[in-house]
Amino acid sequence: MTKIDLKSRPRRLRKNDVVRSLVQETILTPAQFIAPVFIHEGKESEISISSMPGIYQFSLDRMLKHVEELYKNQIKSVILFGIPDQKDKEASSAWNENGIIQRANKKIKKHFPEMLLINDTCLCEYMEHGHCGIVYENRVLNDPTLEILERTAVSQAASGADIIAPSGMMDGMVRSIRSSLDQNGFQDVAIMSYAVKYASAFYGPFREAAESIPQFGDRKSYQMNPANKREAIHEALTDEKEGADIIMVKPAMPYLDIIAAVKENINLPLAAYNVSGEYSMIKAAAQNGWIDENKAVLEMLTGIKRAGADIIISYFAKDLIQILEANK
Repeated sequence: MTKIDLKSRPRRLRKNDVVRSLVQETILTPAQFIAPVFIHEGKESEISISSMPGIYQFSLDRMLKHVEELYKNQIKSVILFGIPDQKDKEASSAWNENGIIQRANKKIKKHFPEMLLINDTCLCEYMEHGHCGIVYENRVLNDPTLEILERTAVSQAASGADIIAPSGMMDGMVRSIRSSLDQNGFQDVAIMSYAVKYASAFYGPFREAAESIPQFGDRKSYQMNPANKREAIHEALTDEKEGADIIMVKPAMPYLDIIAAVKENINLPLAAYNVSGEYSMIKAAAQNGWIDENKAVLEMLTGIKRAGADIIISYFAKDLIQILEANK
């Protein structure tokens, strides 16, 4: 046998599970994860989402059972998305004190007071045209939309939201919401800003889940160009200055370089949204026997965390404990 004199042998620290775990650099724990939850106003307890196997729209009552299941699996943070019965040009259901999210907040806080409630503060689900703001002559107007976002944020906070998550990519949304929350006595309600949200092709399944497909055009006039990196840093720094408590990058997988770059430039916790398209691709490949689902999910989520995310929003959150156990 040839004798080779090597000073460095990295394989020494890979030889068994114990030593590999000892030197593992990136650790996933349920405390770092947020589970998205879709809630509808109908009587049907569960409505399946064809493009997202295993994900459902829940009725208010069935939602409580789902939240309980999440809690038992150590997921103690949820982000809520509402699907209202009524949609209009002013998103009035978004800020109605008896709106679907407001009622959901109250129910969850009553039964699970320790659950951290994050509310998606966007208008697309509540607008009849499916866009994220007030529309005039097929243009989404920035400043009039801020007024609606302020009302929505205050209404959500009043009903029990711990964190407001504005996702419409309107200029000045964090400043406006922070000011409005403070003026209404909600200084302790945090803001998790979708500061870096790209106009991505990976949102398709979500739009089915949230029933928020735009009725004309697209969202490129307010969501970011996927080709831009410096703009992401500018957006993140702007929202940090305006009062955000957490910065988010969305999507996650095609934007690991953006997660890393933003992480290097901000002084706030960084969240990454492992979006619906990323979820559905893994589900489809696994159902066809092309990949091992648990191993692929673990590798993907580890990559997002390794890139710099402190917090991960993922549709796989509920299954995380089983995935971690299965891949030991």
